[in-house]
This record gives sequence, C-alpha cells and structure tokens, in this order.
Amino acid sequence: MKRILFLLLIPFLFAETATEVEITAEPSHHLVLENETVRVFKVEVAPRSATLMHRHRHDYFSTSLGDAHVSNEVEGKSPVEVKFSDGETRFVAGNFVHIARNLSDKPFRNVTIELLQDEKAHQAASRWPEESGEKTFPGGRSKILFVKDGVRVSEVNLEPGAIVPSHHHDGPHLLVAVSDLDVRSDVDGSGPMPGKFKAGDTKWLPGGYTHTLTNVGKEPARFITLEF
Repeated sequence: MKRILFLLLIPFLFAETATEVEITAEPSHHLVLENETVRVFKVEVAPRSATLMHRHRHDYFSTSLGDAHVSNEVEGKSPVEVKFSDGETRFVAGNFVHIARNLSDKPFRNVTIELLQDEKAHQAASRWPEESGEKTFPGGRSKILFVKDGVRVSEVNLEPGAIVPSHHHDGPHLLVAVSDLDVRSDVDGSGPMPGKFKAGDTKWLPGGYTHTLTNVGKEPARFITLEF
C-alpha cells in the first residue's frame, strides 16, 4: 500500500521540483545590492549541484569568480555545456527560465548584475566615444570588453604599486572585484579614499568626479567596471 502511494506521489514531486521560482527566491542567488538601475546577486552553486529552475526577467551581465564548467538548461531547449574562465564577463538577454547545473568538483561562483530599466536600456543609443580598445600604463592595463544595452564593460589589471592615470567618470559605475583588492582612490578636490574588497565584492559609485586609482596592496589587483 505504501509503495502504491509513493508511486502515485512521484508525478506530484517531480512537478514541484520543476516549478520555476523568481530569482530572488532561488537559494543560490544572494541579493547584495539594489537601486533603480541594477540588482546585483552573488551566486554560488555547490559542486555537482544545481540551482532551482528560475526566471531571468531582465538582461544581465555575469562575471565568473574562478574557472567553471556548467550545464545551462533553458526551459524548452537542450542543455548546453559552458565553460567560464576566472573573471570572464558575459552579457545575456533576459526573459527566460533555466537551471544552472555545476558539473565540476568545486563551487560555481559568479556575480550576476541585472539591468532593471529594460526598455530604456534597449532604446539607448551608444554614447561612448570608445567602445573597444586597450590602454596600458606602468604596471597596468585597462581594456574595454564590450558595450551592451548602453553599458560599457571594462577589465582593469594592476600590479602592486601601479596607478590608473587620472580619468573622469561622467556617470555612475559598478565595480566588481575579481581578485581581492587593496586600492586607494585619489579624487580631485578630496582626500585619499582607501578601499578594501574581497573577490566577488561590488560597489556602486556615483559619477561626476576625476581621480587616479592606486593598487596599494601586495598582490595584483583585477576588477571589472560597468559604466552607465
């Protein structure tokens, strides 16, 4: 009798596990920052484990923290295996449901940045004078990766003691630490501003200032910036 009841329950149990949830209710996604422009999640999926089926309602960027090997299982499509390298940043168009399955023996970690103003982003004409290119300076490099939905994404690498030369931020930008960071921002008209971040930390920064940025730590610094 118990066996018969169990067999009858199987379809209901399967249906429950396949039910989609909002990204804010998905246990591997941890909301760390939200404003009118973005919603930022730290994501960690245990080895050989998977997220719940969840919906991405918005376009988003993801920055991988460490190398990763996952199966992207979008509802209605065949699974696709994807490999990410440490610090790799990708753009993904939203409005789909999927499961992310970790195929490796180490945690799958990333930072997911949702763009909340979808229509505005889709209609935005690019205002960037530079949409690609690389700048080098003593002990460092800044490279524009791409521009999507009006957002310019760049990667910065700094050796200990290296300085990003003076530059201006017209609008706000989001910093995503790929490595641990120990940096100092010297803003024109203000005193030095130290900043320490762990890999995966994020910080929303306002625009309208000019500064230099120095790696005051003992290790190379690597981070991603998303300029809005």
